[in-house]
Order: sequence, then structure tokens, then C-alpha cells
Amino acid sequence: MKKGIHPENYRLVVFKDMSNDDVFLCKSTAETKDSIEFEGQEYPLIKMEISSTSHPFYTGKVKLVDTAGRVDKFMNKYKKFAK
Repeated sequence: MKKGIHPENYRLVVFKDMSNDDVFLCKSTAETKDSIEFEGQEYPLIKMEISSTSHPFYTGKVKLVDTAGRVDKFMNKYKKFAK
């Protein structure tokens, strides 16, 4: 591992998923101006739009897209321009 290229300012930070209000504590170097009280102590707060607790891949709520229907629709629409 190269010396002098890794950040030294790791600190405990609270990450909050704004879509489902899930909160967890982790170390980070991310800068923030917000703070939150978590488990009786004040921590910097990083707001996220999505995390593993709300992402469809992890929750099992994956939407299937009908790509075959889209391709057929495209081919039928532009068949007249084929040479």
C-alpha cells in the first residue's frame, strides 16, 4: 500500500436513508454540515437517497422490464425504413 495517499481524517458518521428513514453509524471522511443525535451522542449526518435497506436489488422488489416487447414494437415501427 502506498504511503501518504490515503486520508487520515476518518471519523464516525451517521448515514440516513431518506426514502425509509433507516439510520446507521459508520466511519467516513465525507464532509457534511448537518448533524444528528444518535444513541445519545451527536454525530455528523450524511443524507442518502437509497441504501441497501431500500434498493430493489437487496429488498427483492425488482421490477422486470419487458425488453422483448419493446424490441418488437421498435422493429415494427421502423420496418418501412429497412433497405
